[in-house]
Amino acid sequence: MAPQLDAARASVVASHPVPGSDPQDSRTRDKVIRLLLENGQLTALELGKHLGLSPAGVRRHLDALSEQGRVTCRDAAVRGPRGRGRPARAFVLTEFGRAAFPHTYDDMAAAALRHIARLGGPDAVAAFADEQVTKLEARCEQALADAGDDAFARAEALAQALSEQGYAATASALASGGQLCQHHCPVAHVAAEFPQLCEAETAAISRLAGSHVQRLATIAHGDGVCTTYIPGPSGVQAHKHEPELLTAKPQRLATGRNSTQEPATTTTSGGTNA
Repeated sequence: MAPQLDAARASVVASHPVPGSDPQDSRTRDKVIRLLLENGQLTALELGKHLGLSPAGVRRHLDALSEQGRVTCRDAAVRGPRGRGRPARAFVLTEFGRAAFPHTYDDMAAAALRHIARLGGPDAVAAFADEQVTKLEARCEQALADAGDDAFARAEALAQALSEQGYAATASALASGGQLCQHHCPVAHVAAEFPQLCEAETAAISRLAGSHVQRLATIAHGDGVCTTYIPGPSGVQAHKHEPELLTAKPQRLATGRNSTQEPATTTTSGGTNA
């Protein structure tokens, strides 16, 4: 396992730098991720000892990694008798944080879907995709229960729920509705070969949002962000608290790879160009 771990370390530093305000921040956050991978969980104090930083300095990096969805915190596992007082908080990698390290899951998943396609054809792949998305949909439903009918509010609630599942999602308001952007796709490599995965996900977003939606771009198709337009009620603006977003018409780049794009006139409930 040691050679694989060394390769993972080199890969993260060379190919997957963690975004920071400057190169030094990025290198420090790479080290934080490597330490969490190797140790499973560490407190801010323990990380500080490894890095030669104060707890406050470490927390600045942990806060940034948490906002990116790469780390999360929980009560630290206690070794030996538990003392009095509140348990220490430990930090661990999320699935999104682990995704920066090399693995063969995508290749294995693609091979499994090819096997399903050979045995049952495209419909069997679609049925498998629907079953997988149903599990994700169930985890997101509760987050939308209190969002109301406002398109932006629903997009924002859905973005938060998807981020908790590793999609690093955000929401923005448009003049006629809300826009959901997924900055990470856990199945992008496989979905590039099997668009049924994107189609099933789009249909699930439509059901969760309670309206027809339009998938404008997907990472699997080569775009930088998976972008979905969620229309608001007819004749109703998306979000009264964000006039600066409502008055500016979103622009679509020629490449189609920016996260804010202008939706077409019509919408669909399930189709996509994955």
